[in-house]
Amino acid sequence: MRSREYDLDFRDRAGRIRAWGIGLLAVATLQWTWCALLLLTPYKVDEEADDRYPAECESRLLTERGTANDGLQRGDWCQNERDWPEVLAVLGLSVPVSVVGVALFTSGSVSIRMSAHAEAMRELDKYADARNA
Repeated sequence: MRSREYDLDFRDRAGRIRAWGIGLLAVATLQWTWCALLLLTPYKVDEEADDRYPAECESRLLTERGTANDGLQRGDWCQNERDWPEVLAVLGLSVPVSVVGVALFTSGSVSIRMSAHAEAMRELDKYADARNA
């Protein structure tokens, strides 16, 4: 295989690696968005099955009352609907996805840039050799 063909193949593989990194970062962004929605949006809870008038609940993070953090002892149905472990699980799963995504994106980008730099150096050497001859 000639060096130009090898270089193009190398850039193609680096582009695929970078694309995987972008994809994983998109998945991590979706996970962060889901976590934000769970924490910041108000929600409704059915007190009974097929409840016509569900209980209104404040967001988990921006509540001024104890609706999100007090238990069912006070007749609060909002307690168990959006649990903190679910939010923390989504947040925890986003961390390794983000780290791998950043690593793949960086690796692919650096490989493409280094390949372009090596090609530019070969061209400069070719011009310098032609001038000296």
